[in-house]
Amino acid sequence: MPGEAGAMSDMVWSPTAARIEKSALRAYLNWLEEREGRAFRDHDALWAWSVQDLDRFWTSIVDYYEVEFSKPWTQVRTADPMPYTRWFTEGRLNWAQQTLCRGADDATALVCVQEGGLPARQITFAQLRRSVGAVAGWLRRAGVRPGDRVGAYLPNTEHAVIGVLAAATVGAVWACCSPDFGPDGTIGRLSQLEPTVLIATDGYHWNGKEIDRSDVVAQLRENLPTLRHVVHVPCVFDRLHPEGSTPWNELLAQDAPLEFEQVEFSHPLWVLFTSGTTGLPKGLVHGHGGITLEGMKWSGLYCGLRSGERMFTYTSTGWALWNMQLGALSQGASIVLYEGSPGYPAGAVWDVAARTRADVMLLGAAVVTASAGTEVSPCKKHDLSQLRHVMVSGSALPSAGYRWVLEHVGPDLRIDSTSGGTDISGSFVGANEYASVRVGRIGGRLAGVDCAAWRDDGVPVVDEVGDLVVTQPMPSMPVFLWNDPHAERYTDSYFETWPGVWRHGDWVTMHSDGSVTIHGRSDSTLNRQGVRLGSSDFYDVLEDMPEITETLVIGVDQPDEGYWLGLFVVPAPGHALDDELKRKIVRTLRTRLTPRHVPDEIVEAPAVPHTLNGKRLEVPIKKLLTGRALENAVSMDSVDDPDTLRWYARFAADRSET
Repeated sequence: MPGEAGAMSDMVWSPTAARIEKSALRAYLNWLEEREGRAFRDHDALWAWSVQDLDRFWTSIVDYYEVEFSKPWTQVRTADPMPYTRWFTEGRLNWAQQTLCRGADDATALVCVQEGGLPARQITFAQLRRSVGAVAGWLRRAGVRPGDRVGAYLPNTEHAVIGVLAAATVGAVWACCSPDFGPDGTIGRLSQLEPTVLIATDGYHWNGKEIDRSDVVAQLRENLPTLRHVVHVPCVFDRLHPEGSTPWNELLAQDAPLEFEQVEFSHPLWVLFTSGTTGLPKGLVHGHGGITLEGMKWSGLYCGLRSGERMFTYTSTGWALWNMQLGALSQGASIVLYEGSPGYPAGAVWDVAARTRADVMLLGAAVVTASAGTEVSPCKKHDLSQLRHVMVSGSALPSAGYRWVLEHVGPDLRIDSTSGGTDISGSFVGANEYASVRVGRIGGRLAGVDCAAWRDDGVPVVDEVGDLVVTQPMPSMPVFLWNDPHAERYTDSYFETWPGVWRHGDWVTMHSDGSVTIHGRSDSTLNRQGVRLGSSDFYDVLEDMPEITETLVIGVDQPDEGYWLGLFVVPAPGHALDDELKRKIVRTLRTRLTPRHVPDEIVEAPAVPHTLNGKRLEVPIKKLLTGRALENAVSMDSVDDPDTLRWYARFAADRSET
């Protein structure tokens, strides 16, 4: 597929010299030049040095951001191969302490916004520290000790931020599920951890409705036998707390000094779960130290945040973006917490960005695509002049998405398509202050991330599609997987193909100019006539068409050794998948990609199902089309629209009978 992505890589924005010079990245590079006695003229020079001298790079992050160790570390990292590498051995610190220590008392830490346009509530760093101290004190009085687990079932509100910081303060392990998860999905995650405390909401807001979750919380209490305490958080309904639970206000009632438990660098901080579309979700355990360093690097050098600025991440608590945004607090910046739907009313997410005067936004590509499908032009309705940087994650941003942002949000925005994930609670690749924005391309590899594209035989390739691998360890890689004492599941998940080399599961092109294209997950790879085709390439060209809302492409091996390439199309309102549109789709794929990309069948679909984080369910639908029963192909609790998935199951069953 070399050259195909290049056709879609029009340059649409470049940074000015003045912008680069005043950036947080340039300030770090100026400091680094003095420290190292050598020039770092741009980000490319930083990346090359960071992977050549990995240890010195990460110690530079420790020194630049003045990470405080209560007990000094003795070795930057052990010589053990991944996944057994340990960082900053014998050093002790606390992530919550590093996160809370920089904001001035009267500076805003949290801006809390609820769907419906209600006035935002602001919480200062002094108020946040006081609340964290109070809740941490309650946890200690409740018998929570280092290593105990605190589970949560909370929306994107201040309760979740205070909860994770308080749990970390006492050295407990945090795990949170979003209340859009049903009981089975939540129990399947939290029951693995055997939590002693559950902090749970009564409901959440979505599309103008108040969603009651009291029945789910009752099921959690019944099915989590290790619970000793349940905390009731009244986010939606004005009710008395359920019998046997403790009201949230009681946790805040008694002040307690902020006493941060000093833990080993790799001590478990939180557990993030994989999407769990099939089987039991993997519990990825991240450590205090690794998240401290990754969070400071990412929020400081790549988000470019400084004290007094604001970051607005549209996310739920069940997505790694929620955890990643917390790094902004370590810069003395504030975070905007929005609880509600991004599109109710249409353009709501941009209204929040304008009202809260956000400097940086982070959101899923699906939110941008959905915004572009409305008639709302945010910059015509709102003052978005404060916004300088839009970061997009979750999936590749289609070509039309880049142009829509520049035309309808702001012409001088740095659009930063970034990719990483739950696995590292951070990013592998993304933009930087020196990188131009090119449609269909990601700016490059991030400092400290030694990633490459490898062929099946383990040979690195440039300007060719290969497997995304990471060849040197990162501090924020999971310290272990939950209930995996011998690292068997960890090894099978990431190191089975190449021992000691992290295989992420994405098809990627590392271009000779340093930019990156991600083509989709390798477990849903399309392989036609021996040539791999990336699903995101289809979406990029087709969803630029005004007649199409969304598409899904699936490739299935046939019993006769043939191959079926199916394209499901959701027409835009007012359009139908008639013969004329089918011919246009074929012509577009043939001319903008290759004749191999022309599908065997084009099918009109009512919608495309996604995970709760907005990723298309390619693998489960492929399993349905290969004969797998619906209940064995996907966990319905991880799906945004079960009825749509049932439509695909019926389609697969009908197709198997023909």
